[in-house]
Amino acid sequence: MIIIIINGAIKAATGGIMSKLKPETKKELDIQKQELIAALKACGAVRSGNFTLTSGKKTKYYIDIKKASTDPKTLKLIARQAAIKIEDMDVSTVAGIELGSVPLATAVSMETELPLLIVRKATKDYGTKRRFVGDIKPKDKIVMLEDVTTTGGSVSDAIKIVREAGASVKHIISVVDREEGAKEKMKEEGAELFPLVSASDLLS
Repeated sequence: MIIIIINGAIKAATGGIMSKLKPETKKELDIQKQELIAALKACGAVRSGNFTLTSGKKTKYYIDIKKASTDPKTLKLIARQAAIKIEDMDVSTVAGIELGSVPLATAVSMETELPLLIVRKATKDYGTKRRFVGDIKPKDKIVMLEDVTTTGGSVSDAIKIVREAGASVKHIISVVDREEGAKEKMKEEGAELFPLVSASDLLS
């Protein structure tokens, strides 16, 4: 067992994972969720209009988590809530897909003190030419961070890349789930999606 001091509180950790939060902190999760919803709206991450998503689908609203990633207060809320979810997971590494998920995964890595892994969408033809930034080893247990999930296609691709390297991915945390099939897609991949908030939360 390892003892970690975070924000003045002593927490126990095994294998690099923080222990359970105190019950009174968990009771505050709903309040923190409302704070995150308010922060996402306040920083301009939720926009109305006519937009085209990566999938090609047309939509009347757009969730720009990159706006949240550049706002330190909102990013801190995201990292804190993700860390609470991670405490219930058996994982050893936090991963983010370039580019949008990298600041999210970095913030969560700092909050949990778990190693960070960046998954590139394609192999570079220069430098080390590696698909990953950070260490990845067979049997690593990875939780993947995503900014917004819609159909789950891009996350599915990243899961396959990580698994090809011998690591395990069973948990995906997205800041916002648009509720358009990503959860079902993750189940097909043998993983589970844990959104911090849903699109219906933001639009209600």
